[in-house]
Amino acid sequence: MEQVQKKPYSETNDVARSPTLQTVLMVEKFIEENSGEFNKTDLFQNLPRKVMWQTFQVIIEYLESISKIGYDNEGYIVYLWNPKLLTRIKNRPAIKI
Repeated sequence: MEQVQKKPYSETNDVARSPTLQTVLMVEKFIEENSGEFNKTDLFQNLPRKVMWQTFQVIIEYLESISKIGYDNEGYIVYLWNPKLLTRIKNRPAIKI
């Protein structure tokens, strides 16, 4: 069976906004500090600054695409990026960065 590729939110929604770097970093930091505590809607409602839902959707898709966030089996957003692990393994010959 053929797998259907899901189009990014920014391509399917004309109202979607391009987030600023400051906004992306704010959302990423909030997720890192509160990993596993909020689902998508609760996270949106508890952000330190207000963000449009469409902009938030674009940020979440971006963080998913670069594997910085994921979801647990209950739908809570979990921060996945581990810089400490990267510093431990980056000098291995099999790893190219």
